[in-house]
Amino acid sequence: MSARSRLCVALLTALAAFTTGFAAPVAARTTVPHTAVLDGPRLQQTKVRLDRGDPQLRRAVRVLTARADKWLDQGPWTVVDKPRPAPGGDVHDYLSQAPYWWPSRTPTADNPWGCPYVQRDGERNPEVDSGTDRQDVEKTFDSAYDLSLAWYYTGDNRYARKAGQVLRTWFLDPATRMNPNLDHAQFIPCKYDGRAIGIIDFSQSYTSVVDALALLDTGAPGWSGKDRTGMARWNADFLGWLKDSDFGRQEGAAANNHGTFYDLLLAGLAYATGDRALARRTVLDARSKRIAPQIAADGSQPQELTRTRSWHYSTFDLVAYTRLAAIGRHVGVDLWAYRGPDGQSLFRAVDYLLPAATGAGAWPHPELEFLRYAATDVVHAAADAGDARARRAVPALEAPPGGDLWALRPAAEQLDSIAG
Repeated sequence: MSARSRLCVALLTALAAFTTGFAAPVAARTTVPHTAVLDGPRLQQTKVRLDRGDPQLRRAVRVLTARADKWLDQGPWTVVDKPRPAPGGDVHDYLSQAPYWWPSRTPTADNPWGCPYVQRDGERNPEVDSGTDRQDVEKTFDSAYDLSLAWYYTGDNRYARKAGQVLRTWFLDPATRMNPNLDHAQFIPCKYDGRAIGIIDFSQSYTSVVDALALLDTGAPGWSGKDRTGMARWNADFLGWLKDSDFGRQEGAAANNHGTFYDLLLAGLAYATGDRALARRTVLDARSKRIAPQIAADGSQPQELTRTRSWHYSTFDLVAYTRLAAIGRHVGVDLWAYRGPDGQSLFRAVDYLLPAATGAGAWPHPELEFLRYAATDVVHAAADAGDARARRAVPALEAPPGGDLWALRPAAEQLDSIAG
């Protein structure tokens, strides 16, 4: 072989190695997840930047994978392993207990619950974390989201397979699946077998599961067509219950964070199941139905300020609003641009939090446990949406425990979970 021929072979070999090495990033560039809250194209662009070695993103991925690694040897969880079924008697029905209701008497053989129960707002009764599905459903939702994101960004198949196992066990496997209703959420012993406000057990975080499913649907190993079809059917059935049940109608009529989160869940499920018209209508209606009556001209949220955890509930409600605005982006509605008759807007609501969120001022309302980082995600969301004050505030935000993951999952989460 001549020197020239050997040079050609060497160049072709080097070119093959070069293109092989970049095969994964090229594939990633073509994979845009059909997410409901998260911005799919933005996730894809973030993946490309990560594959090209962006140092900030690499640091964030290390935080994300540390979270995902902790889930690998936990679960899966199921509704059927609680010590007693829901009041209806079906172990497949989800069961949770009202968090702020407490026994008023010492339990006895004749009154094992210590009834009647009385409300102590903001004070969480520890018994709600045993004997019901509340903690297990939180672990299911959180793990599915963390694991799916970790797989999407790293390609590590362990994360995808674990996420699939978690989701199949809770939603799909006949022996362990949950029935698609919340008839017995936030029951109160000796008083109510379930309550409409229990829908918030799902509405506050189930849209993260919807996005986790969209991530897995981009080609996750072990996540089959049968799995996709099964989850689509479960979500459609759950959406039907949410729209048509008495509890669903009651929660949709709520005038505080419960109503906002109901809209978020309704729009998220509608979008994920292909009903773009319902998703769009829900976001549009939130302007006059939610923002105008629930946010004051100065940006405060009067109904949330009456709570003993006013900081928590003010940031909490804005998690729902900012996520709903993200869904609006997919269906052609700019919820951030809306201004009510007195100037009410999401920007003003976020700006109202900025002094306390940045540490520049004290929160002037009742709060049993002030956690500054609770506002971090909603400030990020406002900054991304064009709020100049929020953008200037970002460097002064407090990172939540475990680190700030906004760069990888730019959608607000409830960072100070108190479940209720």
